[in-house]
Amino acid sequence: MVPIVLWLVLDYWDFWGRFIALVLLVLAASTDGIDGAIARKRNLVSDLGKLLDPIADKALLSGSLIALSIQGAVPWVATALILARELFITVYRLVVAKKRVIGATGGGKFKTVMQIIAVSLLLAPFEALGAWFVGLGQAVLWFTVVLTLWSGVKILWPSKL
Repeated sequence: MVPIVLWLVLDYWDFWGRFIALVLLVLAASTDGIDGAIARKRNLVSDLGKLLDPIADKALLSGSLIALSIQGAVPWVATALILARELFITVYRLVVAKKRVIGATGGGKFKTVMQIIAVSLLLAPFEALGAWFVGLGQAVLWFTVVLTLWSGVKILWPSKL
């Protein structure tokens, strides 16, 4: 669904384009969570899944953040900070993968949920609700930026924090 969401955000930045992109983004994020829950419940968790699942999340969220920055809905500095953390931690996971697989942590999962919420609020075409809605989206975004950076630090230095 990633290409369709991005296409809608970039080419159809109107109420219905944004609304459909929002529905698809939430659907994609939800099915990812359900897939993980089923894998854990049926004991089908694999090292490959632990490695690929965060990459799929990053494709959806990073692409959405870039598209939203292009549209002016997300400041580029917020996108850059989130993408830098995600890229660094993904490369770090790949580098250490031969010695150990670093699976998702509770903080990392919360970070991903907050990223989905932030992107959803900023994608939602509900500015007509008032300035408070736009302000809420920005507040959630900046909370998410801090949380994203913090969760990256905790992966690099888990025993220190």
